[in-house]
Amino acid sequence: MVEWYVFLPQVRLSATDIVERARHAEASGFDGMAFIDHLEAPGLPDESIWEAMGIASWVAAKTERLRIGHLVLCDAFRHPAVLAKQAVTLSDASEGRFDLGLGAGSWPAEFTRFAVGQQDAVARVEQLDRHLALLRQYWGDDPDAGSAPQAPPRSHPIPLVLGGTGRRMMELVRRYADWWNLPANHLDKLPTLAPAAGTARLSVQQMVGFVRSGTDPDAVREVSTRRFGNLGAGLVCGDADELIGHFTGLASQRVERFYVWFADFAVPDSLHEFGETVIKAFPAP
Repeated sequence: MVEWYVFLPQVRLSATDIVERARHAEASGFDGMAFIDHLEAPGLPDESIWEAMGIASWVAAKTERLRIGHLVLCDAFRHPAVLAKQAVTLSDASEGRFDLGLGAGSWPAEFTRFAVGQQDAVARVEQLDRHLALLRQYWGDDPDAGSAPQAPPRSHPIPLVLGGTGRRMMELVRRYADWWNLPANHLDKLPTLAPAAGTARLSVQQMVGFVRSGTDPDAVREVSTRRFGNLGAGLVCGDADELIGHFTGLASQRVERFYVWFADFAVPDSLHEFGETVIKAFPAP
């Protein structure tokens, strides 16, 4: 059994557009939706981008069943005491539909531009380690931590999703994570890295050029490759049958959650047809 999330970067879309897609995803059988967390749109500094926790809260308020999360929140942007309270607040307000995705930061250019975070990747992971331990303290999960500022009591579990592929990051995955997510641009590393995730459940981010019924396969592949061919194995193009085969292969490698990133920006027609064909081919979780 696998879970299906829509990965939807909140760039070039209005808040209304994002809510519309979330509602279509919910109606189409998706289990969740995940956003990005950047101060500027990666590679598009002149584009506007909605703040990650704000847009997640808005979508949670406008949906009923869909789980909400991020791939992933940047550790450098929020003090862990603030993040602990934000996570508990959104989890409680959504009746337990929030996943806390965290990472050490993937776009150092914005650290320089906004004078936040550290350029050194090792230092960023070490800081994330400290902050993950503090989150446990703030949530009251560490009985040996002594006194610490407390977040409000959790009414629901908050699954922790860690994203990354480096050796130090995989150590944090083994120590802290409920889920480990493999980014699309590293999908070819799944067989090598999966054993390093320990007991964390496996998820992958997958860019999809979906050939819907009645569309030109060559045109879909051309546009998808032009936009996202840099992802290598992280981009897969095909019709429903081809995609079912692809995701079945990943599920056979213990992947239990797919963050589907649509090359057409998750237009409603793609969400509905994907749900009716691909998602329904897999047992519901």
